[in-house]
Amino acid sequence: MVRMLPVLGAAVLLASSAMGREETMKTGSREEGAREVAWFAGGCFWGVEYHFDQVPGVVAAVSGYMGGHKDHPTYEEVCSHGTGHIETVQVTFDPRRVSYEELARLFFEIHDPTQVDRQGPDIGEQYRSVVFYGNEAQRQVAERLIRTLVARGLPVATRVQPATTFWPAEEYHQDYYARRGTTPYCHARVRRFDP
Repeated sequence: MVRMLPVLGAAVLLASSAMGREETMKTGSREEGAREVAWFAGGCFWGVEYHFDQVPGVVAAVSGYMGGHKDHPTYEEVCSHGTGHIETVQVTFDPRRVSYEELARLFFEIHDPTQVDRQGPDIGEQYRSVVFYGNEAQRQVAERLIRTLVARGLPVATRVQPATTFWPAEEYHQDYYARRGTTPYCHARVRRFDP
């Protein structure tokens, strides 16, 4: 069964019969009515998705892949380092209830933005820290927050890159911790900004 993702703007939704999943292709604006979309990569997508799912105003957090060169990548292909993709979470949110800046601050507090191509015990280029921006305002917020952290002495390794095609991960990766009734082992919030 293919479930509809709340993807905004001019996006294309394709059903993959082989995988039973959908792929969302980025092709433009991220605004439609009261919803916007953001993309964050900070280690294993299970923990990142879990934390964003807890935020009031987040409509959906979906684990997937972004930043690579292969269409319809599988988890095994991404882990083999042959596609260039990064484990990424697509966050659809209501900006009337939560701002992009609040989400970006959370991102920088739920993972270690100083680590390069890893997060805790997870090592590899698919675990690098990246903010994928969908518009100029998102880019400016991400870069300003990085400057704030650097000014506080953190050697931030997080990259800020334009969003490309987002490919949702296989169904068994979605809501991983919620379905198991557990919490992330390598993503814990550490306050890095003023309250």
